[in-house]
Amino acid sequence: MTNHHGLDITQLTHPHDADAALRQELTGCWIAVTNTGGAAGFPFPPVDARQVAPRVENIADQLDPLRSRMLLAHDNGALAGWVLLRREPGPLIGHWGTVNHLQSHPAHRNQGIGSALMRQLRHVARDEMGLEQLHLAARGGTGLEDFYTRLGWREVGRWPNKLRLAPHDTRDEILMILDPL
Repeated sequence: MTNHHGLDITQLTHPHDADAALRQELTGCWIAVTNTGGAAGFPFPPVDARQVAPRVENIADQLDPLRSRMLLAHDNGALAGWVLLRREPGPLIGHWGTVNHLQSHPAHRNQGIGSALMRQLRHVARDEMGLEQLHLAARGGTGLEDFYTRLGWREVGRWPNKLRLAPHDTRDEILMILDPL
């Protein structure tokens, strides 16, 4: 997908789609997001490539067109953000997908990158992967539930005080669903 603002959204479906240079870009994005306060899977900044690169490698190595896809947003050639979509395993829940790691690089924040990724992800989930529902968990206290609600998601529950970021900073984990796609 390309829009008039120079934003290109592409997807990766195989491990070989993520070459070493792209994996390094993804690592850099994740570090920048985390170290500027983003709720992206590393709750205790600062982080560096020693913590992040193995997670990027694991995600990239598990890409599979039927089970796991990564959507990338490039703004005029620079990685502006990314998100991961995974199909739940097994026939009982194989119609569900899980959304993880939505990230907008701090240099590209407030430009609609996250929204564009999530809109495209919805189409990929429904039209290409045949999914019927999507779910995610968001860190409370960050305003993420408002962001997702604007995109059609709804809260279906919370795990109160599940996330402990510091001795006196516990947050709810907010469970959200997008149904129908």
